[in-house]
Amino acid sequence: MNIKTLFKILKRFLVVLFIFFIVFCLLMATPRLISFINPENPPIGYHFEALDLLAVGLGLESVVNRTPEVPSSIEVIKDIGYKNVNGKSLQLDIYIPRDIVKPAPLLVFIHGGGWKGGKRQDYLVYLVDFARKGYITATVSYRFGRDSLYPACVGDITDAVQWFNKHAHVYGYDSDRIALIGGSAGGHLSMLAAYGWKNPHPETDSAKHRIKAVVDIYGPVDFTTEYARTNPLVTNFIGHSFKEAPQLYKEASPLQYLDKDDPPTLILHGTSDMLLPISQSDTLKAHLEELGVPVVYYRLPLWPHAMDIDKRVNDFCQLKMNEFFDRYLK
Repeated sequence: MNIKTLFKILKRFLVVLFIFFIVFCLLMATPRLISFINPENPPIGYHFEALDLLAVGLGLESVVNRTPEVPSSIEVIKDIGYKNVNGKSLQLDIYIPRDIVKPAPLLVFIHGGGWKGGKRQDYLVYLVDFARKGYITATVSYRFGRDSLYPACVGDITDAVQWFNKHAHVYGYDSDRIALIGGSAGGHLSMLAAYGWKNPHPETDSAKHRIKAVVDIYGPVDFTTEYARTNPLVTNFIGHSFKEAPQLYKEASPLQYLDKDDPPTLILHGTSDMLLPISQSDTLKAHLEELGVPVVYYRLPLWPHAMDIDKRVNDFCQLKMNEFFDRYLK
């Protein structure tokens, strides 16, 4: 093969490579372009997490600031003990706008982490932003699987709800306007507490009827499905295989507690979620609609799990949460 032939082959290869590069760049830019043309629609993602990361690296997307500075206009009360378990204090933080003149709605954010990790400060971006909008916000810690298996953390969250019901006069929020918001495992715990998990406090008003709204951000709904039966996050959370204790998988499923008295629910889920099938959220919506419970559902196209770490997605989620709260809490 002579030099001239090699040059032609190399030239063709470079042309193909250049065309591929141009097409790839156009494809990467398409989600932003579509969102620019249709800003009222949910933002479009990239389907693969690797492409999401690449989009951040290329400057097409940005990640939310997960440690925003708390402005002086917001009072922060940290490390409030709401429960003591075997000498271990479970704590929560509250963020209160200093210009509050009358009881405001309370938004309680419950972090995710597969029931085995995470911290209550993980949702600081939501806590600060919604406190700026005039809400009192709070975030709660709970026990992880390494400390105690199911139902420990569910009991922690329902106890936290009862604590909030009893301390409204101390912190200035309206106990009749409380919303629970959570992502992933936090979404699951929010739904169990909001929908009345096992009615844990029959001697008082059920937590279910004190919660006025719930926001489920890609949270699991039904542990009896194939996705959950063999998922190590779920099996470690329950502490038994599905074959050993199918009743626990059913008991830990928010779907089992749905009825017509459930609070209005906002659902946010990415269609490319490989960790939690979006069919879980589809099922939740269908059951709530059948019961006549108000439900608002946004399927965010081509976004994976933990999608709201992306600023464009987070902005959309906050917008829809704000509309939802305006309708059902104010």
